[in-house]
Amino acid sequence: MNREQRSMANNRYLWWTGLISGPLSALLLIGPVELGGAGPQVMAMAGIATWMSIWWIMEIIPLGATALLPLILFPLLGIMDGNSTAGAYINYVIFLFLGGFLIALAMERWELHRRIALRTLLMFGSELHRLVFSFMLASAFLSMWISNTATAVMMLPIGLAVLKNFDRRMDDEVAKRFSVVLLLGIAYGCSVGGVATLVGTPPNLAFVRIYEINMPEALPVTFGQWMLLGLPLTVIMLGITWGVLTKLKIPDLAGYRVDRSVIREEYRSLGPMSREEKVVLAVFAATALLWVFRADLRLGVLTIPGWSNLLPYPGMIDDGTVAIAMALLLFVIPAKNGNHDFLLEAHIFREVPWGIILLFGGGFALAEGFLESGLSEYIGQQFKALSGVPVLGLTGMICASVTFLTELTSNTATAQTILPIVASVANAIGVHPLLLMVPATLSASFAFMMPVATPPNAILFGSDRIPIMEMVKTGLILNLIGIVVVTFVSYFLISFIFGIS
Repeated sequence: MNREQRSMANNRYLWWTGLISGPLSALLLIGPVELGGAGPQVMAMAGIATWMSIWWIMEIIPLGATALLPLILFPLLGIMDGNSTAGAYINYVIFLFLGGFLIALAMERWELHRRIALRTLLMFGSELHRLVFSFMLASAFLSMWISNTATAVMMLPIGLAVLKNFDRRMDDEVAKRFSVVLLLGIAYGCSVGGVATLVGTPPNLAFVRIYEINMPEALPVTFGQWMLLGLPLTVIMLGITWGVLTKLKIPDLAGYRVDRSVIREEYRSLGPMSREEKVVLAVFAATALLWVFRADLRLGVLTIPGWSNLLPYPGMIDDGTVAIAMALLLFVIPAKNGNHDFLLEAHIFREVPWGIILLFGGGFALAEGFLESGLSEYIGQQFKALSGVPVLGLTGMICASVTFLTELTSNTATAQTILPIVASVANAIGVHPLLLMVPATLSASFAFMMPVATPPNAILFGSDRIPIMEMVKTGLILNLIGIVVVTFVSYFLISFIFGIS
């Protein structure tokens, strides 16, 4: 049996192990034995959560398919009725994601995202360190608004074209070292940029809804509030990541330059900016401003009034309302291009990631089940001993746990599984849930070591120019730095931004 056959046999073994261990673990927990005074519903919910976690982590079936389990198991085990369970899958966060994704698809359709990326690359000099930063900046900015997967897919061929040009002019060792740094920079820029906005990466949106489920009396987290926290963190981590890549990996190549003619030719090939691009850019910019300034922004003693206060029913408008309103404009604004009638058309819905939407819904149902079954309260009681641990230390432990867990599984699935537990622990020990849930959410996007950790890592690793050990060694350094940065930025900014005493 050759290596490939052994690998396939091992994969089949792992698949069958995961397929069976998920429901088997649930059956063992749902059985007649009650642990520590937990009631039957608590045990049933723990069984369902364990089953879903195993299937999510091992990706036994598509993540979105696993997310449908609560629709079957909650009614069967008496946790929630079918109607209530189904209702957990749809809420304004889903429409915030959908509206934002449709606007992102419009940017991709008319190649506005490509123009923004190439223009950003041309803003910096041709020195290697600057070129790496320009690629990272373009990747981070686009990932704030469109899928970081789509950004990585778009930036990879541009990066490879630059590297191909560079390879012809430099010796193999220099070219090899620079290619690793440039491609890692693109991957990490995509991940770092995604945390800056609510729509940048799915864990952020998962957090918003799970927080509301656990804190129904609290004010919802707004787009502007999140950006006040996420954008400074992105700027800090982008600078640190660039420094680690260039100062540790290519410190002696500062004097080298790259011929940027490839980038200029790519930009010229786009031609002058079309009317469609200008309109999509206007819609995109207007959407961002409406999101950021919808509700009051409190900056210590300064408060910027939100535009929704000018309307008759400001409390009934949320970020999902804005997203859908602006996305619908794209379906009614005509396109001058002879091949298309409107900026977006019906077929675009085939490109919406419905699996991610189902994954969101499954996570929201899981959070509802935690509360309805009493599992949240039960978990909180078990962790009451942590009430004596300083918040800063507890935050660091959570960040480290989530960061390294995300190296092995989907960051969205990790967030969906961990956040209800973190909320339970926070409530039990008397800590405001935001102080622990926000850093846990941020850490889910800061996994830099493994190709499977995030889609950008996998896409750039697929170029066959990044040795696995280079990604692991560099990623471990950034993981450790990210844990420290997220811990301290969260500790000092969350209370200020959200008004927590």
